[in-house]
Amino acid sequence: MAMQAMSSGPHQGAQVLQAGVPLDRARAVGILLHGRGARAENILELAQAVRAQGVAWLAPQAAGNTWYPNRFIAPIASNEPWLSSALGVVGDLVAQVESAGIDGTKILLGGFSQGACLALEYVVRHPARFGGVAGLSGGLIGPPGTTWATNGSLAGTPIFLGCSDVDFHIPKERVLESAEVLISLGAQVDTVLYPNMDHIINEDEVERVQRMIAGM
Repeated sequence: MAMQAMSSGPHQGAQVLQAGVPLDRARAVGILLHGRGARAENILELAQAVRAQGVAWLAPQAAGNTWYPNRFIAPIASNEPWLSSALGVVGDLVAQVESAGIDGTKILLGGFSQGACLALEYVVRHPARFGGVAGLSGGLIGPPGTTWATNGSLAGTPIFLGCSDVDFHIPKERVLESAEVLISLGAQVDTVLYPNMDHIINEDEVERVQRMIAGM
């Protein structure tokens, strides 16, 4: 069954690519968010690499291949209304999955680069017990000095943050800062800064996502 994200704004009606098993037969669901300039099919390559059994994978397509126009550490207002619309896409997919009878503890939210930032920002703004969160080369959204609300609880949600220690796009300081915020919300956070890695997803990160979704 074809899916669309119905959030308002620039990403309204976003097409959602599906892979793995059908949603009505899934034991778990992975919602994957692509990076800037990429497409939904690109992030579904992560699902192919993970090779998990019984998982439905959903990958929404950003309008213009970009979730928001400026850097994730730019003033938040400069990324509106695209950012709010993108967060709405994630929320809409979570709601659709839950309405299909799949509990939030069986949902993995993951993304690379801009998509990772979006996934992390979503769970901080909408804290709940998820099956897992994989932020691959990303961090929470906002300029230096941003403070994030720490109301609610992630209730032990396992979260993996992986990034190069010299990533031009993602300052390692923001990755570490994001980990602290997520821990304060009650998440179980595993953070790895890979020495001199390019802006890519590496095999160790794939294996960590495999283990995360196997444990859901």
